[in-house]
Amino acid sequence: MVSYRLGQAARVLGVSVDTVRRLADDGRLGAVRTRGQQRLVDGRKLAQIAGQVAAEGGEGEPVSSARNHLLGIVTRVVKDKVAAQVELRCGPFRVVSLLTRESVDELGLAPGVLAYAVVKATNVVVELATDVARPADKARS
Repeated sequence: MVSYRLGQAARVLGVSVDTVRRLADDGRLGAVRTRGQQRLVDGRKLAQIAGQVAAEGGEGEPVSSARNHLLGIVTRVVKDKVAAQVELRCGPFRVVSLLTRESVDELGLAPGVLAYAVVKATNVVVELATDVARPADKARS
């Protein structure tokens, strides 16, 4: 039997650990206790319930396959006849999105408006971290 800790199950389901505890307490999610009293969730039961939780909408959040929702404030909008560029400041991150002008107008995006940058990517760009020592460098010191 493949089993998972409650925190891992919560991440898989996209819910809180408390929700996973409730599902286990209600008998909807099979869980056993280890010798150290840590609860482990049965992987097969987790797979079965994952579809149900997704259909219920998780924790009341909008159902979306994109997992990265960054709340930010619009800092700049540049529009032409067809396309637009929207810049958001999401905490320490600057996010720039290219979308249609029609979408920008319909959403009312303008500097000062709160909006989410929803990131769903099929590609990931990896950049060299020059400000952090590499593991080999740490081993030599």
